Amino acid sequence: MTMAGEPMNVFDIAGRAMSAQLVRLNATASNMANAGNVTGSEKTAYRAIRPVFQSVTEKPGISTVKVDQVVTTDAKPVKRHDPNHPLADANGDVFEAAVDSSAELVDMLESARMYQNNVQVLQTAKSLMLETIRIGK
Repeated sequence: MTMAGEPMNVFDIAGRAMSAQLVRLNATASNMANAGNVTGSEKTAYRAIRPVFQSVTEKPGISTVKVDQVVTTDAKPVKRHDPNHPLADANGDVFEAAVDSSAELVDMLESARMYQNNVQVLQTAKSLMLETIRIGK
């Protein structure tokens, strides 16, 4: 049910899906912004984040999605020996952010396409409603 207690409609469903994809795009942007960052310890190295989606089903045939939580991946940072780096630890090692740039680009494209698909759903629903009103005149 929506906040007002009314059943979900196509606009609610697509809007929630778009919001979820926006969170996914923001997470990807954060990951891409931190790709290549280094630090002096494995513990403080950046790890990619991912949203976890949960299905929201009002009744059979009426379902959408919401972001349940945003989690940090368990990927290990890349250890690199660079004794001249100002952040190097006592052994001369730095730790690069645990972000796979290629995977992030794929995720970004997929998120953008899913967002655009929901925009198209909204545009189609609007056109159909306007056409129905026009026919009814």
